[in-house]
Amino acid sequence: MEKSFNAYIENSIRENWELTALSDFKGVSYSYKDIARKIEKMHILMEAAGVKKGDKIAICGRNSSHWAVAFFATLTYGAVVVPILHEFKPDNIHHIVNHSESKLLFVGDVVYENIDKSKMPHLTGIILVNDFSVLHSTSSKLINAREHLNQYFGDKYPERFRKEDVSYHKDQPEELALINYTSGSTGFSKGVMLPYRSLWTNLKFCYDNMTYLHAGDQVVSMLPMAHMYGLMVELCNCFAKGCHIHFLTRMPSPKIIMDAFAEIKPRVIITVPLIIEKVIRGKVFPMLEKPLMQLMMKIPFVNTQLQQQIKNRLEEAFGGNMEEIIIGGAALNHEIELFLRKIGFPYTIGYGMTECAPLISYSPWQKARLGSCGKVIDRTEARIDSADPEHIVGELHVRGDSVMLGYYKNQEATDAVMKDGWLNTGDLALLDKDNYIYLKGRSKSMILGPSGQNIYPEEIEARINNLPYVNESIVIEQEGKLVALIYPDFENAEKQGLSKRINEIMEENRIAVNKELPAYSQIVKIKLYYEEFEKTPKRSIKRYLYQNA
Repeated sequence: MEKSFNAYIENSIRENWELTALSDFKGVSYSYKDIARKIEKMHILMEAAGVKKGDKIAICGRNSSHWAVAFFATLTYGAVVVPILHEFKPDNIHHIVNHSESKLLFVGDVVYENIDKSKMPHLTGIILVNDFSVLHSTSSKLINAREHLNQYFGDKYPERFRKEDVSYHKDQPEELALINYTSGSTGFSKGVMLPYRSLWTNLKFCYDNMTYLHAGDQVVSMLPMAHMYGLMVELCNCFAKGCHIHFLTRMPSPKIIMDAFAEIKPRVIITVPLIIEKVIRGKVFPMLEKPLMQLMMKIPFVNTQLQQQIKNRLEEAFGGNMEEIIIGGAALNHEIELFLRKIGFPYTIGYGMTECAPLISYSPWQKARLGSCGKVIDRTEARIDSADPEHIVGELHVRGDSVMLGYYKNQEATDAVMKDGWLNTGDLALLDKDNYIYLKGRSKSMILGPSGQNIYPEEIEARINNLPYVNESIVIEQEGKLVALIYPDFENAEKQGLSKRINEIMEENRIAVNKELPAYSQIVKIKLYYEEFEKTPKRSIKRYLYQNA
């Protein structure tokens, strides 16, 4: 097959025409044929709205079948897709739509209630993802096309719409396909420009290496599709294979997720460490802590049988049909990884970043190595900025087909991470002779949210530092929750006669800052420091000293 992302989508639709493609969990299902018809209708709307190849189209809403339709329709039309995390605050959404110069916005109903269309004056139209109705438009042609969409579709395909009619935009390797904003807020958001070669090389790698996936296999999609990890590995990869993808359209709580696994029995599970850790801590560890269990674990023969039983029980919890669980987005707890390895559980850890669309490394579980996040993927090279990459930690740099073009309208930020085609990941790692990566920490300080959202502590700190009587702050993660360490402005508080109220004031600050933050990045606790934080010669706080505060 030629090096074309859209060709994978086109072929899968044709080959799996009658199979079920997408379902909203506990809701409606669509076949590949239905998806093809919907894509075609979206193309009619895009044309009516005057969208040209290379124009930007934003999508912001919860995961759903129609979200996926809007995504595939945009790329197969030849427009550039701008996925936006639905949990972003309205101001962030306005900023991304404007900064990306999007012409159309596909929006979920919950998001639409909170945004202000007057703050996005360049949009030709806003389309509701739920039923593709036009909520707002400056183009009478678009409104007219939506009102008579079935008629337009019938005129275009008078015989009937057949699989032979499926013919999509022929993408070029260096052509811009997608802009993914790493965060919402104005000062921090960088629009990662991913060309088609980035999407193609990721998709081809998944397609070639996850050989256990076949047409008709069931998959549960629970990661946010506005993130590259869920978008590529769950949606694009599984769709190209002809799988049946079930979207958890509500906020995926552990209970909803476990119910979905039991009902759908997925072939592969793509997730973040938090979900795995919750299941094991909740279902397995309590059972192991009973005295009789501890005794039995010490008897060799019984121990082996017990381990098999635990493994079976755990596999049942995940639906009992999976080939492997792929964990990405953050480090897995070491104690849990040792336990999974001991019982022979089929898990593997991958690693990537938005700037690589996203994969950098992965190995199937049979070839995974303890403490590693897999082997560098095909068509990608990695190097460590250190005298002895196997033993001395250094910054990890990568180059290859997956690497972005740069940050949209931000040459300065691009130059800061790209040199001679090499991307500085900002992560600290070791690299063994077989090209397996061992991550040792982020020199960038990103924290992964509960469902795979990127949290940038610097953004939250910038807000906290603007609040009354705060000198400086550090936001850290403790047991999956965000804690703010604050060095208050004691001197000023003393002058105002408020030094006795400092705890109350900081609690008021915590409540105030949470009102501005999405649910996944709320501060649960504040810890006061009575002297300023230690700094580097460049006067930035030595964050690593405070991670276990």
